[in-house]
Parts: sequence; structure tokens; C-alpha cells
Amino acid sequence: MGVAAGPIRVVVAKPGLDGHDRGAKVIARALRDAGMEVIYTGLHQTPEQIVDTALQEDADAIGLSILSGAHNTLFAAVIDLLKERDAEDILVFGGGIIPEADIPLLKEKGVAEIFTPGATTASIVEWVRANVRQPAGA
Repeated sequence: MGVAAGPIRVVVAKPGLDGHDRGAKVIARALRDAGMEVIYTGLHQTPEQIVDTALQEDADAIGLSILSGAHNTLFAAVIDLLKERDAEDILVFGGGIIPEADIPLLKEKGVAEIFTPGATTASIVEWVRANVRQPAGA
């Protein structure tokens, strides 16, 4: 990851059939209010759509929100597509209803961080700032 001009760009996505997007919208707004550019993809996105959006938008990170229980499959699919498209510099993080026992496996697959219920928006913003490229002049 190099240092690029402008604010950190984050794609916030809801993969799969999960129709609950309140948490994703809260995170998108918190990141936006912290000065980041946020592209919210909406509900029912495929891993391919999410990666396409991240590449088209020159995103620095992808934030995935999953409540449906399909996190192991969908997170892995996004990571694999980023690898296939030589875009491993796009950091993937996620949150939702994810059992603690699944978090090590997700991180082993390449997910940088997982935020479970109770994580504050401030802690997520702080983590993104600390782990995603720094904007020029920062």
C-alpha cells in the first residue's frame, strides 16, 4: 500500500442475502463523518460486485457486514477475488454476528479485522485510520 492523495476510500458492502443493513449504514456514516470517502453498495451484493466496485472506486479498504451466518464463505470469496485480480492491497475488514470461534479462521484467510456486536464506531474509525493507508499530508 502506497501513500495516495486524498482521503481514505472505503467500500462498505452487504454480501449475500442478508437484508439487515442498519449496522452497515451506521459504520458508513461514522467513516464518512471521520473524513473518509465511503461507497455504500446496498443490500444483496455478490462478492464479484463488491470487488468490482472496490476496483472501480480505487478503494483502500472493503468493510463487509454480515448477519446471515454466511461469513466464512462470503468473506473468503471476496479475499479470493482480490487475489485473482491482483488487488491484495485492498484491506478487508468486517463485522456482524460472527462467532468468536470463526474469527481466527477468517483472519487466517486474510480478513484484517473483525468487529462484533458492541464494537464502537469510534474504535472502528480508529482501527481504519491506523491500518489503512494514510492520506497525503497526514
